[in-house]
Amino acid sequence: MVVKVRVFDECHEKDLEDAVNRFLETIEVWQLMDIKYQVACSAPDEEDQIYCFSACIIYKA
Repeated sequence: MVVKVRVFDECHEKDLEDAVNRFLETIEVWQLMDIKYQVACSAPDEEDQIYCFSACIIYKA
């Protein structure tokens, strides 16, 4: 058994959801070990906020 990771990084939450769901369709349930999720936000100026939605899927290959 080999343990692998797959990292996803998107600017929009829905895009991350779609990307993760597409990947999960390619593996079997028994392969999935864990999913780590994170949101980061930065404000380079007073008007804009930049969000980064990311996920790391740990699975058995």
